Amino acid sequence: MSNVSYYSEEGLKKLRDELNQLRDVERPKASQAIADARDKGDLSENAEYDAAKEAQGMLEMRISKLENVVANARIIDESQLDTSKVLIHSKVKIKNQMNGMEMVYSLVAESEADLNTGKISVSSPIGKGLLGCKVGDIAEVTVPNGIIKFEILDISRI
Repeated sequence: MSNVSYYSEEGLKKLRDELNQLRDVERPKASQAIADARDKGDLSENAEYDAAKEAQGMLEMRISKLENVVANARIIDESQLDTSKVLIHSKVKIKNQMNGMEMVYSLVAESEADLNTGKISVSSPIGKGLLGCKVGDIAEVTVPNGIIKFEILDISRI
């Protein structure tokens, strides 16, 4: 089953660069490591060979996952997005109704999320709770500890 994911041009480029790195550089290295380990003798007692085969399996799994993500990725034309409500690639200023703390988050695709830079995934609890809200709305976000209410103060584009 394919899941369409939406990315900025920069985010999709990073994914493609990583995929190319894995295919063009890491895959040949893994094959060479297996060949080197095979040359060392009896494969039934060769831990280096087993480790190289396992590393290759993990690499191929990562390549397969990235190929699937890139194949189902769509680039968002931000000029066509509605700025009156929270969507992916919105920069949202919110206020926690319980403690009055204000925060600014950018809603991005899951693979682009980085809380240190204020980028949260649209599939995170806060991201899901904010989607579709307008300035002045109170978003009720379900988190493991219950429900947190956020007031939407401002919406802009990243």
